[in-house]
Amino acid sequence: MSRHQRLNDILRLLSEDGHLDVEEAVERLGVSAATVRRDFDHLAEQQLLTRTHGGAVTAAGSYDLPLRYKIARHADEKLRIASAAAEMVGLGSTIALNGGTTTNEVARAIASRPDLAVSDSGPRVTVVTNALNIATELAVRPYIKILVLGGVARPQSYELIGPLGTSILEQINVDIAFLGVDAVDAEHGATAHHEGEASINRQIAARAARVVVVADSSKVGKSAFALICPADDFDVLLTDSEPDESERARFAERGVDVVVADTGSSLGRTT
Repeated sequence: MSRHQRLNDILRLLSEDGHLDVEEAVERLGVSAATVRRDFDHLAEQQLLTRTHGGAVTAAGSYDLPLRYKIARHADEKLRIASAAAEMVGLGSTIALNGGTTTNEVARAIASRPDLAVSDSGPRVTVVTNALNIATELAVRPYIKILVLGGVARPQSYELIGPLGTSILEQINVDIAFLGVDAVDAEHGATAHHEGEASINRQIAARAARVVVVADSSKVGKSAFALICPADDFDVLLTDSEPDESERARFAERGVDVVVADTGSSLGRTT
């Protein structure tokens, strides 16, 4: 059993009764107690459960969304990217997040920043999003102001798409837009599988002073069906490993900084 599957199984078991003991998890998953404890700790760090003596209980609001949005493929890579992205957010800034597993982790990383989590001083950052799952997770944080764009929900991604979000976007400005994508390369730019998602994400990017594409290395150097924006229109590619030299040079020609989230560190390095 892969770690990805095991973590999702823990969340599934936890959602059934609201609590899960280490001993029960060992029996149900067929792994050691040490492995279960490490998995519990990892999920607790992501605020997907709360550790207790000898087990874990559900975290508030964690189980109203499908499990595929709890732990994504390439989970470790996405967490590193998210941590580096969260450090780009300044106090008092307005950021935009579209839908996707990587941007969902970015939202969690921002919400976990201790300097933001000060509930008695009003919102410390404003988040504009067309993703229902991100809005749901952040709405309970009093130190984050949420603005949700309108539209029709896509069940595959929880993104609101269509023209209803345009009128809102025309009235706001964003400091940084973090865009999750299905593929990105220097020639075709940032792309998505669905044209409706690409359209609203393009409009989000157009309202931002700075656009940061967040994509794990499995998506870099590839293209998908619908254009979000060409490489000339985004400023940073934040990923988990360096692209090959030719791809990196093509990004540089278009003025894109490639930032690699360091292993074991929340800081990124520019290449």
